[in-house]
Amino acid sequence: MYDFIIIGAGSAGCVLANRLSADPKARVLLLEAGDKDASPLIHMPAGVGQLLSKDRYNWYFDTEGQPQMNNRRLFWPRGKVLGGSSSINGMVYIRGHARDYDLWRQMGCEGWSFADVLPYFRRSETREGGGDAFHGDSGPLQVSKHRSTNPMVDAFVRAGVQAGHPFTPDFNGAEQEGVGPYELTIKDGKRCSAAVAYLKPVLGRPNLEVQVRAHSTRVIFEGKRAVGVEYVQGKERKVARANREVILSGGAVNTPQLLLLSGIGDGDYLRKWGIPVVADLKGVGQNLQDHLDVMVQYEITQPLSAYSLARQPMATLVFAQYLLTGKGHGTMQALEAGGFLKTRPELEMPDVQLHFIRGLMIDHARGKADRHGVSCHVCQLRPESRGYVALKSADPLAHPLIQPNYLASEADRRVMRDGFRLGREIFQQAAFDPYRGREFAPGDAVQSDAEIDAYIRRAGETIYHPVGTAKMGHDAMSVVDPTLRVHGLEGLRVVDASVMPSLVGGNTNAPTIMIAEKASDMILGRAALSPGEATQAA
Repeated sequence: MYDFIIIGAGSAGCVLANRLSADPKARVLLLEAGDKDASPLIHMPAGVGQLLSKDRYNWYFDTEGQPQMNNRRLFWPRGKVLGGSSSINGMVYIRGHARDYDLWRQMGCEGWSFADVLPYFRRSETREGGGDAFHGDSGPLQVSKHRSTNPMVDAFVRAGVQAGHPFTPDFNGAEQEGVGPYELTIKDGKRCSAAVAYLKPVLGRPNLEVQVRAHSTRVIFEGKRAVGVEYVQGKERKVARANREVILSGGAVNTPQLLLLSGIGDGDYLRKWGIPVVADLKGVGQNLQDHLDVMVQYEITQPLSAYSLARQPMATLVFAQYLLTGKGHGTMQALEAGGFLKTRPELEMPDVQLHFIRGLMIDHARGKADRHGVSCHVCQLRPESRGYVALKSADPLAHPLIQPNYLASEADRRVMRDGFRLGREIFQQAAFDPYRGREFAPGDAVQSDAEIDAYIRRAGETIYHPVGTAKMGHDAMSVVDPTLRVHGLEGLRVVDASVMPSLVGGNTNAPTIMIAEKASDMILGRAALSPGEATQAA
């Protein structure tokens, strides 16, 4: 018997395991379908490409065919390991725009305005250089400046300014719009995942139990109350009981799948699968949102890209140096600058984000570049298109059905097209003259609206930010209330990116950690941090 059972040791689950087990009287079980984060590739920042391209620590999902993208099935990597996607992501620390959270409040999510959530961002963070009104200085998550001395990083930022965009030294500060350097969840040359930041320091607590390779198959109910979890570990079926709460932290794909398998969802849909209905909540799995991304890529005329380090024998030498000394090129990833831009000047906030990469990225690093080059990812921040997660099978070990429904909205197609042009324009500025070769993708022949649209349909991909499938709110399609309790049930909460009612304008890892920090106070019955309250030490 446990007090709390947390399903999923990803970004949210690791935070909850830390905060809930801080009470020595609370017995906490953390279940993770994946394995321990033992591989040095996880902790070496330069190893991110290997993690994305292999299925060892990755759910390796695929979507259904996309009707507006030549019916392509898109690859969706998600972390399957302690730390979840924070153990395989690009380590970019972004919170989104302050207005995103004020919009949540306007949608009926009391307590989730930017003033409400900022103290939890600050509580989670230790920022290199110290804290301020926007940043923390004593939290578990280590946030650092990039260490690259590669001249193309500075050239990209200068080119963005030459293209007419403001320079922004801190995308998480007073103003998001502009181009500038990214802050990264890296500390002393090592990835600072949620597992490293929150879970590893507390593994010695006698009241915290962590089980890996433990795939949860359903939540167990007595009437309308969640009382436990059934899971499979190896070939053995096991049951754990919770006398306070079961908490789902599986993310925007796995959480709705487990809710459906547990009898929580549209009643008519569940009956078609022969699943007894526990709660008829039609919003489970709906409202799926993601950042669609397209790249503009250029060859470069100097050997300054990551291609130099990816070829043998240099790749082996970089890895060996990192293992032996913890230093060298292995301590850096190749994504250190970017931007938040408006496709129309009258917009209230940026609607596209750029990620500059010192290399050619081919099929999520599953393909190998054969030359020096650079890439600029362009993603739309607030798509109108909505998709869903559903069941492909009643087998809980099978992958779910993922239908993002990208580019269903004409407005989304326009923003992607205009954003692509902004990214291409930056590369044409004088600051990039010393490095720019021919356009590798899509190529100079692609110029008209129709040609750009066709390129986006054939080359667009996820940039790994799915949210919204168990959304917070009070409307008929909401799944949890603003305290993240599942509507109509007792003892069950959802704490992960699936509760976001709308997609934030930026990378989603830091917001997910914030959600879990705030949820931990709700679960423990603590008063919410006030807007001006100081950070709380780890």
